[in-house]
This record gives sequence, structure tokens and C-alpha cells, in this order.
Amino acid sequence: MDRSRQVFTVDLLERFAAKGRGTITCMAAGNDVIILGTSKGWLIRHDFGVGDSYDFDLTVGRTGEQSIHRVFVDPGGSHCIATVTGNGGSESYYIHAKWNKPRILSKLKGLVVNAVAWNRQQITEVSTKEIILGTDNGQLHEMAVDEKDKKEKYIKFLFELTELPEAFTDIQMETASVMTGTRYYLMAVTPTRLYSFTGIGSPEAVFARYLDRAVHFMELPGEIPRSELHFFIKQRRAIHFAWLSGAGIYHGGLNFGATHSSHDGDENFVENKALLNYSKLSEGSEALKPSSLAVSEFHFLLLMGNKVKVVNRISEQIIEELQFDQTSESVSRGILGLCSDASAGLFYAYDQNSIFQVSVNEEGRDMWKVYLDMKDYASALVNCGDPLQRDQVYLDQAEAAFANREFLRAASFYAKINYILSFEEITLKFISVSEQDALRTFLLRKLDNLTKDDKCQITMISTWTTELYLDKINRLLLEDDTALENQNSEYHSIIREFRAFLSDCKDVLDEATTMKLLESYGRVDELVFFANLKEQYEIVIHHYIQQGEAKKALDVLQKPSVTVDLQYKFAPDLIMLDAYETVESWMTTKNLSPRKLIPAMMRYSSEPHAKNETHEVIKYLEYCVHRLHNEDPGIHNLLLSLYAKQEDDSVLLRFLQCKFGKGRENGPEFFYDAKYALRLCLKEKRMRACVHIYSMMSMHEEAVALALQVDPELAMAEADKVEDDEDLRKKLWLMIAKHVIKQEKGAKRENIRKAIAFLKETDGLLKIEDILPFFPDFALIDDFKEAICSSLEDYNNQIEQLKQEMNDATHGADNIRNDIGALAQRYAIIDRDEDCGVCRRKILTVSGEYWMTRGYTAAGPMAPFYIFPCGHTFHAQCLIAHVTRCTTESQAEQILDLQKQLTLLGSEARRDQNGSLNEESTTSTATADKLRSQLDDAIASECPFCGDLMIREISLPFVSPEEALQVTSWEIKPTLANQRGLSLPA
Repeated sequence: MDRSRQVFTVDLLERFAAKGRGTITCMAAGNDVIILGTSKGWLIRHDFGVGDSYDFDLTVGRTGEQSIHRVFVDPGGSHCIATVTGNGGSESYYIHAKWNKPRILSKLKGLVVNAVAWNRQQITEVSTKEIILGTDNGQLHEMAVDEKDKKEKYIKFLFELTELPEAFTDIQMETASVMTGTRYYLMAVTPTRLYSFTGIGSPEAVFARYLDRAVHFMELPGEIPRSELHFFIKQRRAIHFAWLSGAGIYHGGLNFGATHSSHDGDENFVENKALLNYSKLSEGSEALKPSSLAVSEFHFLLLMGNKVKVVNRISEQIIEELQFDQTSESVSRGILGLCSDASAGLFYAYDQNSIFQVSVNEEGRDMWKVYLDMKDYASALVNCGDPLQRDQVYLDQAEAAFANREFLRAASFYAKINYILSFEEITLKFISVSEQDALRTFLLRKLDNLTKDDKCQITMISTWTTELYLDKINRLLLEDDTALENQNSEYHSIIREFRAFLSDCKDVLDEATTMKLLESYGRVDELVFFANLKEQYEIVIHHYIQQGEAKKALDVLQKPSVTVDLQYKFAPDLIMLDAYETVESWMTTKNLSPRKLIPAMMRYSSEPHAKNETHEVIKYLEYCVHRLHNEDPGIHNLLLSLYAKQEDDSVLLRFLQCKFGKGRENGPEFFYDAKYALRLCLKEKRMRACVHIYSMMSMHEEAVALALQVDPELAMAEADKVEDDEDLRKKLWLMIAKHVIKQEKGAKRENIRKAIAFLKETDGLLKIEDILPFFPDFALIDDFKEAICSSLEDYNNQIEQLKQEMNDATHGADNIRNDIGALAQRYAIIDRDEDCGVCRRKILTVSGEYWMTRGYTAAGPMAPFYIFPCGHTFHAQCLIAHVTRCTTESQAEQILDLQKQLTLLGSEARRDQNGSLNEESTTSTATADKLRSQLDDAIASECPFCGDLMIREISLPFVSPEEALQVTSWEIKPTLANQRGLSLPA
């Protein structure tokens, strides 16, 4: 047999394990520690974890032949209890892994201990905590040992069988923490019964409850070599149990979380009970009973003679038989027993000389098939090890459901199959039986199980599912005429399901294909729904407009993801469908360009409207102009055109008079086209508006002429608007006067009186002589006598006023001439120590180099100089040099040129030594005086220290641009850190 495929394999662990201390009588294992008891009273400990082995002699002090009856070791391999029987009776010993000498349990003297239950949840390496001992006379005792005490802490009697005194052959214990303390669960077996105990507190408290109540038990009569009870431990917790009884193997699950009271017997923590009859284990007429039992997760190991039969706990079938390599002298006695090491996950068998190890190799690998054969699909799936096994489980479930015509259930299972059956085969199964609903269910479940990487398959299946939904919807409509009206019908249910499907698959469905399908089946509502999902808002809006549902279309347009271009595209249709809702939507939409809505608004405006109806376009345009402060001329022109078409022109006039520019600097006051407005108002015969536009365009004559046709008062108001042009204002008033005089149709004298009254309204702008030409030639002068006299008096007053002004002007001219004559005699006194303001030398005593200053005639020893009313004095040459240096380049050139000309004229005069005056010398002198006057104006019009020249120098920089290079040479450059400074001598 292929050992690699076997679940359980046997290996010889040690041939002569007893070390010559007799033959092996008993064995226990825990945490890679094996403890053997021999027929000569020796206890042999093998610690495979540390590779150590040592033995103890328990016959010390005892006479006669002694043998180890039973040996027990805790799951951690630290604590050991052994019972010795012989001629001197029985005694029990305790030994710790760290001790080199066993300790006798004196209170158990004479009692044969058959079973020990360890507290697996509480036990530690240094303390056993509570352990329960079962004796041959049907008693239970509690004991605890601490390693440091070197003896037991206590031994308490707990319970004794009185109804049917039998030996306790095995005990198992489990604990669980609950809110009120620790709950204990105990199971103990005798040759014919299985007793169960449970309670909260301590073992003593638990068994005290059974003093006045019956103990519940399960009785299975029959002969058995030795009754055994085993718990299978997984992750330190008992999962299930098995009792080797005379009737069979009684087994089941353990549920230590149960809350039933203890009077329910073992029902409070035992579930799924079953009995494996021994007749299933042998083919003969007489069933052979096992002599020992070991329990794994899924199997029972039954010792039957020299073989171990492995029986599946679930199927109760023998799967393997284990053979042992025994010595010739051991074959006669056979295998003595089995034991398990829950911590290491190993099993052991032993005969009188050898120890055999039974290893487990993937015990659960075929359990899925076992559960599958039993139709326990849930357990089969839990135990599947690969996808193919899971597929087989799903296939069995699917085929079973299909055979029972549970097609929808079968579809769900078929959808989970990925490997052993193709997609096409499954779909053909449903098509062959015309189960469209089941096929649709299969496709939906298949979509759930596909990964995102299978994009093509997802799209294909989604499209097929869409068509199946549409087919189902059409069939429901054909089958039930009332489906549309009944909201609870299957039709509406499938519609909701279909829409949910479209929502889930909108990203994987091909847009064009899906829309074509929906359209071909006539599902307009679903087409709109899908278009909305795919953000194809143009289709959605177009549908709503066709249905006349403007509000829904506008709601779609309000979505943030909808492009604003659709607003402009559907604006003409929407405003014609529902103008109020459309305009309200426009006014709440941000970033909308009103200019692009003009075609829609013009289309709406061209339609006739009731007189009292609110013009929605005007409302929106007013919102744009007044609230949004829109400056688009198109918007203003359209609003103006709509105002012009209204019967009441007051709104139009207010619009024309409104200054939309708000007086901004260099900005227009209005944004509409004035020429267009004028043409429109003339066409619509809005004359007052035309007058206003003419006036606004500064066409005052046209404004007055048109106003005279409407209202003379309006014409007067327009004439008064002209203030900066007196001639034009007079002309406008003359136009008004001419119109007023010609329009009067009363008596002649009455006309004249009204004309005279009109003159007063002009505030003197017009005189009687200005309007006389407008009267007929045959009008009598007597009618104007009063007005003419008044006019003549005004003229006389004006003449007298002019005479007075002339006299005042003549007197002022005489005063000016006298002042000019007095200027020639004005003088100033100079101190003889007065210095020149430029060269700081004396003005009155200078050296000869100043005598002949260019352009001037020296007066004795003094050079020419200037004195100003402020007291500053300057040599002429110094003043010229200073002003030339401080003034602009063009002025400096002019001064130098004048000085040069004066110098040339002075040289010519000196060459004429006879001093005679002729015509040429006279002309030269006049020219020199003229040049000197110009030079004086250029340099001496004001004091250079007190006038504008000094004021302008305030703004000049201290360092001129020409001195930039010199300034740079004075810059102090920073000394680098790595350079040494030079100290200059003081």
C-alpha cells in the first residue's frame, strides 16, 4: 500500500522500551512525554522533547510481586499519577517531571485508581489544580498537588455509586468560564453506564448537588474487555467524545456553551449522539469487540487483536487496517492498548516490549467526499481542500435540485462551478427545459462570482441577462392584462429588479447595445432610466420634453454633471413648454450665459401672450440686468425691444433713464445700442422715448422738434438741459417760441399776452425783438409797447453799466502807467562789504579781471552786478554761470547764445574809438539793449536762491548720474573671513 496515501501509518518507536524492568502493563502520553508502567513495578519516563529517559522503582518498601496497574500523565507532560497493585494491596503515587522521587498518596491507600480527569483549562506546570480520580469501587475523589509542596495539597471524597456499584473505568472533565464562576462538565464511565455531571462553583459543590437528586446516565449493557471514554481535544478544547461500551461506540459532539439545567442529563452539553454497532466492523456472524480505543478528529482507532482498524466516525466505514511489527514472543499476547497525545497530535500502541507510533497524515483530505456521499453538503464544503472538490460538491447539489425540478435553486449552485462544467453546458441545460427564469438566475449568480478581470465575459453575460429580463417583462404583459395597474403584480416586481440590475451593471454593459435592446423591446422608461445612469442626459431630457414634463427635464439639467450646453440646446423647447419653470430654473443656474439664451427668448417673445400674463422673458432679462449686472448689449437691446412693444411706455422710459454703468470712470452709462433703440421707438411710435434718446445722443434740436409734437412742456425741459452752449440754448427756445406762437388760436391780444408770458419763462434768454419776426406783419406795435419799453430799459441799464466799466478800466490804465514811470527811479542801497552769492567775493571792490565782463560796460573799478529785492546780490558773470549750471540744457544754450551776441556787439563798439555816433552805432546800441533785456529776463527774472530754481533743486539727487563712477570708488567692500585685515597707521 502506498504509505503516502494512507491517513494513518505505524512506525516502531522503541523495541525494548521496558529496559528489562519486566513487561509493559500500561502507558500514558502527553506533550511528547511517554510514561510506561511495567509488571515489576517500575515507572519509565521517555521525554522525546529533550531526549531524556529515566525510571522510578515504585516497589520500594513493598514485598512480593508488584505491578503497575494504571499510569496517567497530564496533557503538558509534567504531572504523573500511577497505581501499583500486588500482594500488599494497592497504592497510588504522584511524581512531578522535576522530581527524582515519587510521593505516595496516603489517603488513597487500598483504593485502585482506574481513571484520572485533568483540568486542561487550569492546569499549569507547577500545579495540577483540581483533578478528579475514579476508583475501582465506584468512588470519585478530588485532589490537587503543587510541585513546591512536595506532597498533595488535599484529597477530598466527592461521590460514590450506590444504586449500581461498579468501577469507574474512565473519566473526562472540561471547564468553561461563565458570568457566575466556573462551570464543570464531567463524564465518567463504568462497564455499562456513562454518567454526566455538571454544575457551577467547585467540583465539591457540583457533586454536592447530586446528594439529593438522581444522577443521570446512559446505560448500554454488554460485555467489554475494558470500558473507555475519550475526548478529542482541538486547540485545548474538547470537541467530541467516544465511549467504548459493550453495545458499541457511543459518540457525539460536545457543546460546553449550553445553558440547559443539569436535570436534563447529558443533554445539556452532548449533541448529535450516535452509536456505532460492532456488527459493522466484522463480516462474521459474531461481532468482535475492540479491546482499546483512540479518537482522532474524524476517525476511531479500534484495537482488535493484533490489528488496529481505522473507522471513519462520520460514515462508520473501515478505511484502513494497521499492522504492527511485533517480536515473536509478543505476538501471543498481541497489542495491549492504545493511547493518544493530544498536545502532539500522535497516537501510540504498545505490547509487552515495544512502543509503536501511529502518525496522522492529512486526516481530513477525503472527508469532503464522505460528507458528500452522505448529502451533508455544508460539511463537505468546509472540508474541501481545492476548487475542484468544491465544484464537485456544487455539482452534486445542482444536479439534485435540477432532478427535483427546483430550477432556481439549481441555477444558484451551477453558478458556483468554475472548472468541471463549462458555462455553455450549464446554459444549455436550462434552455433545453425552457427555464428562462432559472437561466436568468444562473447568469446573475455567475456575474456575482466573476472577478473584475473577466471583463469580456461580464459584458456578454450582462447583455444576455438584459435580454432575458426584457423577454420576461413582455411575457408578463401578455399573460396579465391588469399587470400595469396593479402595483403589487409580478410585472412591477420584475421591473424594479431589472432597474436594480441596470444600476449594478451600468459600468459593464455596452452602452450602444443595451440602448438598442431597450429600444427594440419598446421599453422607453427603462431606456431613459439607463440613459440617466450612463449620464446620456440629452436622451433623458428629449424624452421628458416629448412627454411634456418640463419640470423633470429641468431637474435633470440642474444636475452638476450635466453640461451647460444642454441648457442652451433645449432652452427653446423648454420655454415654450413651461415658461415659468424654465425661467425659474435659469435664474437658479450658475455660470449660465444669458446671451446664448437669446434665440429661445426671442422665439417665446414672438408668440402672442395675454395682456395680464407675466412676460417670463422680461422677468429673466430684468434679473440679468438688475441682479446679475449683465453688460451684454444684446441682452439690453432685447429687453428694450420688449418694453417698446408694451402699451404702457413708463417702464420703457424708466429703463432708458437708468444708468447701468453706475457712474463708473470712463465707462458707459448704458449698454444698449442707442441707434437701434431710436429706430425701434420710432417704429413703435414711442415718442417720449425717442425724445429721451435724441437728448441722450446730444441731438437737442431733433429732441426739441419731436417733443413739440408731443408736449411743449417736454420740449421746454429738453431745452433747459443745454447749459454749456448759450447759442444752441437760445436757438432751441426760439424753436419752442415759434411753435407756441403759431399754435395759439385765440384773439390777437391774447396771443401777444401769452407770448410775453413765454418770454418771462426763458429767464431773459429771449427778448421781445427775438420773437417779433414770428408774429404776422399786420400786428400792431401798440400791443407790444409795454414789452418793448421794458426791453429798451434793459438795454439802457446795460449801456450805463458798460460806461462805468470803461471808466474803471481807464483809471486802472493811468495807475499802471504811473507805476511804470516810478519803476525807473527805484534804487537799492548796497553795503560795501556785501558778498556775491556765488563766488563770495566783494561786490563793490574787485580785481581787474572782472572789469571787462562780456556784454557789459564797466562803471569805474566795479564789475556789473545784480541786486534782487530779497537782498541777494550776484556778479553778472557769476549769476550767468550759476543759472546756466542749474537750468535745463535748452535754456542754458539760449543764455550762452545771448551772452555771445552781447560780447560781439561790445567788441565792435570798442573798435569805434572816435566815439562819434552815427546811424550804425545807434542801431548796434538798440540791438545790445534788446539782447541785454532778453538776457536779464532769462537770468534775473527772479532770485536764484529764493525762486523756482531753488525749489526745483530740492528734488534733484545729491549725487548726479555723472558722478556714479566716483561714488562706486568710495564703496566699502566686506572683508572675507579668510583674509587678514591691514591696520593703517594713525
